[in-house]
Amino acid sequence: MLERVKGIIIKTQAYGETHKIITIFSQKLGKFSAIARGANKPKSKMAAVTQPYIYADFLVYVRSGLSTIQQGEIIHSFRAIREDIIKASYAAYIMELTNKLMEQKSPHLFLFNQLFETMKRIETSEEIEIPVMMYELKLYQYSGFAPIVDRCVFCGRRDSLCSFSIREGGLLCDECVKHDQQAISLPKNIVKLLHIFLKIKLQRIRNISIQQSNKNLLRQILNEYYDTYGGYFIKSRNVLRQLDLLQ
Repeated sequence: MLERVKGIIIKTQAYGETHKIITIFSQKLGKFSAIARGANKPKSKMAAVTQPYIYADFLVYVRSGLSTIQQGEIIHSFRAIREDIIKASYAAYIMELTNKLMEQKSPHLFLFNQLFETMKRIETSEEIEIPVMMYELKLYQYSGFAPIVDRCVFCGRRDSLCSFSIREGGLLCDECVKHDQQAISLPKNIVKLLHIFLKIKLQRIRNISIQQSNKNLLRQILNEYYDTYGGYFIKSRNVLRQLDLLQ
């Protein structure tokens, strides 16, 4: 069945000498994979529209297995991301996370919109870390392993939250911190930010100013949390570490 599908390319891989298999996160079908025949030929009309991070309108022959791209028209190329090694590294990271955590052909318009907004922020803003972390937490929530960030994991208190427990999966109050000697102590503003990052749409956030030390702390928490509950190895995270961007 032929379908017109708007989506973002989250993964590309060569298939033979001249073809590509691309994975698309779409509004209509969710995540799915399709072959783009001849897309690796330099003069192919499919070459431009099957690059990483392209947002395009695709005409797809949809099958239960591997679908086929018949044609595509670029809506937003995100060219500035591909031309900047820092931006491209962050984009690769969130695309790999999306590919690993999203189920096949399970549409999720909210996450699609959050991914698209995150890509726009990466493309146009100097502040990349915050939108990336916001999107990560929303992916965790979709996948069913988001941390508890609005109350104490043990007693349910919503005040006096002071630490994050990787082991217990969320925030601890000043009374319950005794349950985890390895809990990470948090400033009050970071406690509030964790809740904002998880619950608030990125479109509602204009500017958030965070000291680099606090960004590093949030990144430490997200990394350790994902390593404990995520379940999939994320290769692109190593690239960011080599660039000293993802501590």
